[in-house]
Amino acid sequence: MSTGIGGGEVEVRWMRSREELLAAFALRERVFCGEQGVSAEEEIDGRDEEAQHVVALEPGGEVVVGTLRLLVDGERAKIGRVAVAREWRRRGIASRMLALGVAGARERGCAEVRLAAQVAATGVYRQAGFSVESDTFEEAGIPHVWMGLELAPGPG
Repeated sequence: MSTGIGGGEVEVRWMRSREELLAAFALRERVFCGEQGVSAEEEIDGRDEEAQHVVALEPGGEVVVGTLRLLVDGERAKIGRVAVAREWRRRGIASRMLALGVAGARERGCAEVRLAAQVAATGVYRQAGFSVESDTFEEAGIPHVWMGLELAPGPG
């Protein structure tokens, strides 16, 4: 499935520059704060410096249209801050970013990946292999559930 507009392909990869990180922050602010009403204090939690970040770049590779972050703590990884620009949604971008994030957790020796999913978005996480692990709870005024994915050990 093509994720481009006008025939180009969206590139999904690990972030390479401070400029991409700043663009990812701007996208998260637009999606979480602007569209969903999350406060800036809740969105910026001080953990971005220790995270690995995935970006999705529009064809041409200059504009960040999707992002997520991966936090690794021993054998457990947490994926969070998954955001795709409104005009780029429903094109498989979040699924591609999730696949890269999960692969990154596996490469870092993690046994499981967890995430706090907005209830409305659990379908995309289920398609990526995640299962609901909790009752519904509220975070930043939005209903969420914890979801998890156990990772099979890699060859070696």
